[in-house]
Amino acid sequence: MERTMKILVVGGSGLLGQHVLDELRNRGHETTAVARTAREGVDRTLDVSKASHAELREALDGYDGVVFAGGMDDRAVGRGPVEPRLRAGNVAPVVALLRAAREAGCTRAAVLGSYYTYFDRVRPEWGLAAKHPYVRSRLEQARVARETAGPGLPVAVIEVPFVFGVAEDRVPQWSVPIVKWVRSNSPLFAPPGGTAATSARGVGVATVDALEQASGADVPVAQENLQWTDMFARLAAAAGRPRRVRPLPSWPVRGAVKLGGFLNGLSGKQPGLTVRHMDGLLLRELYLELNYPAPVDEAIRETAVAR
Repeated sequence: MERTMKILVVGGSGLLGQHVLDELRNRGHETTAVARTAREGVDRTLDVSKASHAELREALDGYDGVVFAGGMDDRAVGRGPVEPRLRAGNVAPVVALLRAAREAGCTRAAVLGSYYTYFDRVRPEWGLAAKHPYVRSRLEQARVARETAGPGLPVAVIEVPFVFGVAEDRVPQWSVPIVKWVRSNSPLFAPPGGTAATSARGVGVATVDALEQASGADVPVAQENLQWTDMFARLAAAAGRPRRVRPLPSWPVRGAVKLGGFLNGLSGKQPGLTVRHMDGLLLRELYLELNYPAPVDEAIRETAVAR
């Protein structure tokens, strides 16, 4: 696409939202960053989950497209059923936003989702949606986004794996306990298996590519595939604490998740990813085709040294 686009980015103050904005601006597109709270870099304060249809319709008037980079991640934990909270965070705002975008005449949209939906699609025998409320919420998010948008508004779903990198004071939420661990004097262990990984900038590149192409595709993003042992070793080295990562057999992992699931049940808390089924994620190789192949060493370094 050669002409300049005008794009509204919801969740523009978050880690991924900021990188989407940076990539859009680097390519000469006009942007508006929307977030729930006012802070530097936010152009408009608006809580999409609470805004009226009229407010959303007005906010999108004159825009070519919209990006939803907000929502609730898989670490959502609270007492009582987690599904209503996930639906309120991941599904309801997307429906409201895309209904307004369709009426405003937008011609493209992107929703930042999770690579778990990719694996549920290609490996249904794993039963990820049946086991994990978070995966169900992301599948519902993608489905209702496209149903709401209709055929005239293609919606790309960016299926995001483990992310490294920073944006101002934002870091990947998953990284906080891991980085604390690799900086400590504690020995490092890792189970079999691994994950696809990308930098936050890589998510920005993939999102803007999809917007420029007016793509309605599912777009799993991967720059590298990392074994857990490799990931922890590279984080430790980047944090200035290089040391060996010892392999951990499968049986302690399975025992730990069963115990964790039991304790969660006693507390009445429900996370987005069901603890007693986490072995089905930690012990597998959640690898993707490298559609944006590039080393993530610099993004790992940024993550490891962030304060």
